[in-house]
Amino acid sequence: MVQSDHITAQAFSTSWNNLPSKSIYTWGQFEDWFMPLAEKDIHGRTVLEMGCGNGSLMQHLLAWHPTHLHGIDLGDSVHSARETLTRAGYDNWSVEQADLIAYRSEGFDLVFCIGVLHHLQEPEVGFRAVLANVVPGGRFHCWVYAKEGNWFVIRFVDPIRRIASRVPWWINKYFVATPLALLFYIYAKIVVKARPHEVFSKLPMYRYCQWISTGGLGFFRHVVFDQLVTPQTEYLERGTIESWLEDAQIDPTTTYILMRNGNSWKFGGQIL
Repeated sequence: MVQSDHITAQAFSTSWNNLPSKSIYTWGQFEDWFMPLAEKDIHGRTVLEMGCGNGSLMQHLLAWHPTHLHGIDLGDSVHSARETLTRAGYDNWSVEQADLIAYRSEGFDLVFCIGVLHHLQEPEVGFRAVLANVVPGGRFHCWVYAKEGNWFVIRFVDPIRRIASRVPWWINKYFVATPLALLFYIYAKIVVKARPHEVFSKLPMYRYCQWISTGGLGFFRHVVFDQLVTPQTEYLERGTIESWLEDAQIDPTTTYILMRNGNSWKFGGQIL
């Protein structure tokens, strides 16, 4: 385990453990994260989430009826995940506190990793761990921050993160993330509702604003705090993802890389 990964995991646990015991994402947001995967790819299959947080995605995914859904996380957020999933009313799940990098299992039909790899000290090592837990013929699906489309965040928000991630979490959340979230909320609402679109579509994070503006101020604060609480963030280029997908274990005819909201990558494929 890389020590900085443990620090990052505990920082995120602070975020997740101070939220209600339920999914913070809407059903539409969940479907968007998983597309091109759908219920037919989950139903009757074993599934692993690597980096499950408070179980927000797992809660929704249970409605697609996997045979069994297992989640792991390095941080103490596994306690919140168990509470979230217990409230969901299903019994075909389990949660384990474990290091993503070192985790090895007998294999799952689908392994997904949403919003975690870009926070690891060595993202590619994390990706190799994802592949290592997929059975032959099984699939994997990941989501990471893109370098493309994130110039504003990299230039102006990331320097704030480097400082904010070092202060006590409550100072970060209430005195840094909250005012920034309010400004972002106002900006997103103006950008989404303004006309003409051909002008405003050139503003920073326009496509992302279309997605996040469906949430309330509380969701904005969660997203901003989630961005600022971590001591480690890497923005990945498409070329990096392409090189990962050249792994000999992966069937090259099944791979995909999709830009999401103009500032992140969804990618996946099938193991030979």
